Amino acid sequence: MMPELGPYAAEVGLAYAATGALLAGLIAYVLIRARRVRRALDELESRRGK
Repeated sequence: MMPELGPYAAEVGLAYAATGALLAGLIAYVLIRARRVRRALDELESRRGK
């Protein structure tokens, strides 16, 4: 079910690939950042609890 894109097929394909790569990068950044923040908060909470 791929639509006929004519002479612009390469550009549209590259646009989809770039969008996918950017979304994957943003998701990875958010997950890595969340892990770092959670680790820092756990460390702060453990210090405060002592």
